[in-house]
Amino acid sequence: MAQKKGGKTAASDDPEELARTPLQAVLLADTFNLKFRPITLERPKVLLPLVNTPMIDYTLAWLESVGVEEVFLFCCAHAEQVKEYIGNSHWGQSHAGFSITTIESNFSMSAGDALRFIEGKNVIRGDFILITGDTISNMSLTEALQAHKDRRKKDPDTVMTMFVKRSKPMPLTHQTRLGNDEIMMAIDPETKQLLYYEDRFDSSKRAVTLDKSLLADNASLYLRTDLEDCCIDICSPEVLTIFLDNFDYQHLRRHFVKGLLHDDIMGKKIYTHEIDSSYTARVDNYRSYDTISKDIIQRWSFPLVPDVLYAGNRAQMRLQREGIYKAPDVTLSPSVRIGAFTAIGSGTIIGENSSVSNSVIGELCTIGRNVSIDGCYIWDSVTIEDGCRLSHSIVCDGVHLHTGATLEPGVILSFKVEVGQNITVPAYSKVSLLPQPSKQDSDEELEYADTNSGVIDSPSIASISPANIEHDHVSSFDTEQSVLLEGGLSGVGYIWTSCETGNEEEWRYSVAPIPVEKLKEFYAKMFDEDESSSDGEQTGITHSGELISESKSTDFDDSDGEYKGDVSKFEKEVEETFERALGGVAEENVQLEINSLRMSFNVTHAECAGAVFQSVIKSAIIASNSSKSNLLKATIDAIERSKGLLSYFITNVDEEIEVILKFEEMCMEITREFAPIFSSVLHQLYDKEVITEDAILKWESEKADADESDKVFVKQSEAFLKWLKEAPEEDDEDE
Repeated sequence: MAQKKGGKTAASDDPEELARTPLQAVLLADTFNLKFRPITLERPKVLLPLVNTPMIDYTLAWLESVGVEEVFLFCCAHAEQVKEYIGNSHWGQSHAGFSITTIESNFSMSAGDALRFIEGKNVIRGDFILITGDTISNMSLTEALQAHKDRRKKDPDTVMTMFVKRSKPMPLTHQTRLGNDEIMMAIDPETKQLLYYEDRFDSSKRAVTLDKSLLADNASLYLRTDLEDCCIDICSPEVLTIFLDNFDYQHLRRHFVKGLLHDDIMGKKIYTHEIDSSYTARVDNYRSYDTISKDIIQRWSFPLVPDVLYAGNRAQMRLQREGIYKAPDVTLSPSVRIGAFTAIGSGTIIGENSSVSNSVIGELCTIGRNVSIDGCYIWDSVTIEDGCRLSHSIVCDGVHLHTGATLEPGVILSFKVEVGQNITVPAYSKVSLLPQPSKQDSDEELEYADTNSGVIDSPSIASISPANIEHDHVSSFDTEQSVLLEGGLSGVGYIWTSCETGNEEEWRYSVAPIPVEKLKEFYAKMFDEDESSSDGEQTGITHSGELISESKSTDFDDSDGEYKGDVSKFEKEVEETFERALGGVAEENVQLEINSLRMSFNVTHAECAGAVFQSVIKSAIIASNSSKSNLLKATIDAIERSKGLLSYFITNVDEEIEVILKFEEMCMEITREFAPIFSSVLHQLYDKEVITEDAILKWESEKADADESDKVFVKQSEAFLKWLKEAPEEDDEDE
């Protein structure tokens, strides 16, 4: 393992040494929560595979790319596994300008304890990056780092810059925010200073209580509920000192950030830096694991993608059409069907007539014949026998599914679990060889596990008829009363319960798609709240929570006073939603999600129709592999495939005209490759009954008085327009 370079300590007073202090980072390999149990009882979270690469590799690759020279890797639970991995990986080799030093503590029970322990090591010599090992990012650090240093020069009380990003404003399908605590921040609009932070904000409440001094001491502020904490910070060395002086500071946000904001005596200041176009996300629960995995496969995190990110421990995968990644030595039967957005690791074998879609398969897996895998994460050395059915589940290393086994959505099978022949594992089950502890620690404590004494090597039991079993989770957490997986197992496995939220809330945190009925319940509740609040007094808070003064109003339509959302950001959100829909999300769910986005951004129905159409058309470019000869065919296929979705959002002539205008705009700006085939695509939209004759002729008439430069596509479509006008006359003659 590489050691920290240089012999001088943080106590050095040498001006030259201080002037050339390298950019340092503190990487917390422990997350101090239980959200990934039972998996993390046997392996640390930072070593869990994310699209066949351990999470920590993404974090280290980003730190190296932004110029960090020294990384101090703090680990506690499963520290030996982390150190062994780093030592055997290419990170442990000698890299010019990049070193990793592991710091181990067996007594730290929180992030606060970890930072106090690091302060005692006296290794931090200047501003440093604080990050967790489950964070994925491709953003640049230059601007934010310079801004932080400039603020520090002007005001020594500046201790931290927090990275935030705009998130979707409400829980939606496949969104990392779902299942996490809602966050509300008050930010100075000019300086970006953080004035208020609440990480357990209840968005269902119709009122917000703030201290009067917050409003009295600040001329203006933005109250934001649409921001997501990236969990990446630029910190001054003083942050470690503050933790050392305050032993009650355990949680980074709940204690440290909120503590400083409420401490008028110390006067320390925290600022925010909002990122826009870059990608940053943290794997906080199983749902965000699913979302981020899909984002990586769809290349939102570029260059941290499977065919580029290469840590040297695994065979590099190659990108093929439709977002399919495969290692060179994968063995597939000719009859295997591989769907879009799928990754298959080295040495994996898949048998005849099997299908894999929207899934990640690890290395050295053996998959039999007639197996169906949809939306799953299969890790390494997994054996799946003939006729198995797997849907939206996580299957860890060494699991063995016997012939005909079925995994319903949301199932988690921990390491080396064995499922018997023709057994159905109920939805949202969590199964482990380790029995569930009788006492659940708080979410501030570690994932300790005594794997030597905790594994129960129980004998196999005879299969029990599913007809005689009620598929409910066991209610007892006592080790002696733990039961073997319902429905029967050929091996050993304890089915866990969720004692935090109850089984009825498992859908929030699962890798499985959100049930339609749950979405309907959510939207019904939201609509009821909106209607009940519409009769009340107007407040000064916008949809994003921004407080607007009488003298300054932004993003409002003067004609009617309504808040107008950012259409470009709305279109980007719709495009992301549509791309995920290509991976197999039910059309009904997509409709609900886009509708909620429309209401959140407060865009018109016509703008929504244009955004959906733009997403459909742009998908044709990917499908055609940028080949002009295939573009028209791919466009026709895309329209046919999405005909139902387009018809749902394009309901009248005005919306149809908006679609034509949006297509004109695309042909002239963002997707000029469509310009030569504009009239052909317009004809197909008519043939597929997406656009009516009335809308097309009205579009032509509206262009009559336009400039010649604005009639390019009308002229290109003259033959088609003439045919439309003459077609009714021919029909009359035939009659």
